[in-house]
Amino acid sequence: MEEIEPSKKEQNLTTSNRSIRRLLKQRWLVVVLALILTGLGAALTGVLFKAGVHELSDWRLHLLKNFPAWLVLPILGGMGGLISGTLISKFAPSASGSGVTHIMAFLRHRTVPMGLKVGIIKLFAGIVAIGSGFPLGPEGPAVQMGGSVAWQMARWLKAPISFRRVIVAAGGGAGIAAIFSAPIGGFIYAIEELLNSARPVVLLLVVVTTFWADTWADVLQSLGLDPSARGFDKSLGFQVERTYNLDVSFLPIDLGYLILLGIIIGLLAELYCRYVLSMQQQSKKWFGNRLIIRMVLSGILLGGIYSILPETFHHLGELKNVIAEGSADINVALGTFVVLFFSTGLAAASGAPGGLFYPMLMLGGAIGLACGNWIEIITGHVPSTYVFAGMGAFVSACSRTPITAMFLAFALTKDLLILKPVLITCITSFLIARIFNQESIYERQINREHETQSQMS
Repeated sequence: MEEIEPSKKEQNLTTSNRSIRRLLKQRWLVVVLALILTGLGAALTGVLFKAGVHELSDWRLHLLKNFPAWLVLPILGGMGGLISGTLISKFAPSASGSGVTHIMAFLRHRTVPMGLKVGIIKLFAGIVAIGSGFPLGPEGPAVQMGGSVAWQMARWLKAPISFRRVIVAAGGGAGIAAIFSAPIGGFIYAIEELLNSARPVVLLLVVVTTFWADTWADVLQSLGLDPSARGFDKSLGFQVERTYNLDVSFLPIDLGYLILLGIIIGLLAELYCRYVLSMQQQSKKWFGNRLIIRMVLSGILLGGIYSILPETFHHLGELKNVIAEGSADINVALGTFVVLFFSTGLAAASGAPGGLFYPMLMLGGAIGLACGNWIEIITGHVPSTYVFAGMGAFVSACSRTPITAMFLAFALTKDLLILKPVLITCITSFLIARIFNQESIYERQINREHETQSQMS
């Protein structure tokens, strides 16, 4: 019987494995240093990003105590859009948007500008945009900044292309690990979304980088670089801190409730994906590549919208705490969902340097809280994990990464008992969303950008 020749893809994987193994054997010390420094770079940019946003947000809240919201928020939004948009347009156009799609496009062998310059501009532009009121998250920029640092390390190492792809994905996962204090989540994200690979040598490189990033982030936070962070006691060492304490119970009847929540969130998440994509497409149709105008107008409009809302909506961090702790009523939960649904789509359409994971977590948590309140009114019982299950489910349905979403929700509570109920909802929402479209929101963004570039050329 004639042997079947391996496919081109299998040949490429074999060649890639060999080149990486050869590099590890010949220059293992340099590789280890590159992984450690990549973790440090991802952690440093992630911690600085959170610290910068925290400081700007505090200044914004201070202004709101002394001046009316209708004056402060639109002006800050417009100024933030102007400064951030100018930085990106003048120095690094590829630093616009969430950043996840840029790393994914690079890993799919498309030409994408990389390097420290992109990461630095992303850092400052993202701090200004999010700190001035754009309702986006730090995780998208963290992925791009971590990937950019990793690319620079691989370039200094003069590593083969196969290793560059792995270390860039590891850097992206390290960004997630540093932002969410979730090394497992960052590791799984790099494998599940960025690389789509389970090769042992790749797993080893990625897990080392993401865990180093989480460790470096703890060290940097202990030095006071992030004023909002805790978790280190000089007399005791690193502390595993729970952001939220949860009394987890999981009854047989909860299984049905969690599946029902997954179905609802799967439908809403797919609707959200289509809304964000349509807003981005419409924005490019109206404004083209005029990023500064887009961001200024969006900043003013977002500021105007949030100025007429209750004070609860002026600080998204506190609003997230209210949702996660389950202390909001149905009206606040639904109001949070509606406001973030539309405002984050507007912010993403502007090209602002911010991520969607943070809004996705809040959207899912708000729906989980609202549905939980309804079920409690009707039946007198509600699963204690509904809010966090909703958070994970929304991320899972939008990004098509159920395992990553489960570990991101777990990172908020550090309670292993939450894994099973959250995974049930994540898988359900993932399957429901895939009925309508098999691709994640990021894959669809990449495809649309590729189609646009093809039409222009």
